[in-house]
Amino acid sequence: MVVAEVRIELKEGVADPEGRNTQKALELLGFSGITNVRSIKVFEITLDGSPEDARTKAEEMCRRLLANPVIHKFTITIK
Repeated sequence: MVVAEVRIELKEGVADPEGRNTQKALELLGFSGITNVRSIKVFEITLDGSPEDARTKAEEMCRRLLANPVIHKFTITIK
């Protein structure tokens, strides 16, 4: 078994309302010095096969479902 950790984040310049709202909420709670909050999704996918096969499958999953190539970038780490 191989674990693929897939990290999906917004590309630079794409608005991140979830991150912005989280930052505002943290500031309302009294946290100061926050310069930026970005939201990121992380999927941990366990797959059968070799690490190379797992990476190939995870990349296809990102292209077909997990990430929107217009607004997202993704990184895959095989564990």
